[in-house]
Amino acid sequence: MFKCKIGELLRVSKYKREYIIKELNITHNTLSNWVTGKTFPTADKLFILADLLECKVDDFYEYKK
Repeated sequence: MFKCKIGELLRVSKYKREYIIKELNITHNTLSNWVTGKTFPTADKLFILADLLECKVDDFYEYKK
């Protein structure tokens, strides 16, 4: 099971959600689904998002047994 931390990283980001959405060419609904863990970003989007949020891809999820 994964705990999604994308929402936490977005809250402390210097960018607003609208900017992230535009840069990733996604919808508000898609970002919301990523934040809630309903869906997961593709690998290419993960790396772009990590670059924008100045973190590592590993920082987006926490694995829990």
